[in-house]
Amino acid sequence: MKIGKKVKALRGKESGKEYVVVRADEKYVYLADGKRLKAEKPKKKSLQHIVLCNGELPLYEGELLEERVNAKIRKFLKE
Repeated sequence: MKIGKKVKALRGKESGKEYVVVRADEKYVYLADGKRLKAEKPKKKSLQHIVLCNGELPLYEGELLEERVNAKIRKFLKE
């Protein structure tokens, strides 16, 4: 899973909401929405419980440490 991809949660209390992938490994992705779930403290979610959506926010690893990244995520998800 690529960083910056837009996904929709299928399970849990986040069900139906859209997020941006800020980190990924073999079994899990880490999701942020810029409001409740910030890029600094993302939600760990199983790959089985998400579905890819159209859209990708161009992010790179170093940018995730910047202050404005949460604002960029919010703006991207609002579109």
